[in-house]
Amino acid sequence: MTNRTLASPGLLERLAAGPVICAEGYLFELERRGYIQAGAFVPEVVLEHPEKVYELHREFVHAGSDVVEAFTYYGHREKLRVIGKEELLEPLNRNALSIAAEVADESGTLLAGNICNTNIWVPEDKDTHAAARAMFEEQVGWAVDAGADMIIGETFCWTDEALVALDVIQASGKPSVIMFALDADGLHDGADGVTACKRLADAGADVVGLNCSRGPATMLPVVRDIRAAVDCHVAALPVPYRTTPEHETFQLLEDTSCSCTPATGSFPTALDPFVCNRYEMGEFAKEMFSAGVNYLGICCGAGPHHIRSMAEALGRRPPASRYSPDMSKHAYQGTDDNIPDYYKKLGEMYE
Repeated sequence: MTNRTLASPGLLERLAAGPVICAEGYLFELERRGYIQAGAFVPEVVLEHPEKVYELHREFVHAGSDVVEAFTYYGHREKLRVIGKEELLEPLNRNALSIAAEVADESGTLLAGNICNTNIWVPEDKDTHAAARAMFEEQVGWAVDAGADMIIGETFCWTDEALVALDVIQASGKPSVIMFALDADGLHDGADGVTACKRLADAGADVVGLNCSRGPATMLPVVRDIRAAVDCHVAALPVPYRTTPEHETFQLLEDTSCSCTPATGSFPTALDPFVCNRYEMGEFAKEMFSAGVNYLGICCGAGPHHIRSMAEALGRRPPASRYSPDMSKHAYQGTDDNIPDYYKKLGEMYE
């Protein structure tokens, strides 16, 4: 058991006062850096290279995240069973929570425990329901032991699985954030995002919404409808990729200009041509907040520069804003009096 003091103000108080930013995206960022294997996507990095997890947590807080989310996504029993390392389950979770708690405490941000899609849920199979509940209970239990301020349940594709996750979180007494990953055709059970979020809101979730799968363009209209359908707080955490009405999720994006991508397509390791720039993510945050959505962030693919742009679009000046672009000082494109006129003239070639 930890003796950490819960962050004050807590999640609900912060949401009542304004937007809360939550940086996610640890899987993709640490895979890019060479510390997680794509495919399995199990966060063994928290045991093998904890310094890298500390570093990324601190970078996201520096950029404006109000939440330090323990890196336990896909750190559940089923994923560890798949790679034959179930013995790492408890140390992995406890270490991830300890790392996140240290960064949250030093920065005054919220410590979030994390549970997610189990990949075992079968609607007609009650044994899988019981197994999923047990997985949620052990991870939420470790988060409570670590003194988490809140619990995030995310990337659910089955409404009933999310309801079980919510039930376990509610039993812990912690504020809940429950988010669905919406495919082009809705959830696996056929529900649309609005219907699923309404069920979770009616069951008492503190925050409901969407994360992952969809980029800003294809997430925004659905979240607007969710905001109109529920009374609780709403979350919107897209992936920073340019999804379209024709390709509504990043799993469907295909780079036809490249013939060297794997047979599986652009997802998940060749999405680079579709990355949103920082300004697009800032505009998304601004539009969502103006629509009454105040739990905002970015999922798989997020970089600290995306988070900083969101924070600045919401009127914040996080520490990283000290280094926000100032092109007036650029050697060729600059307008500052200290830039020689000769080089300003050379800069006209960029116009």
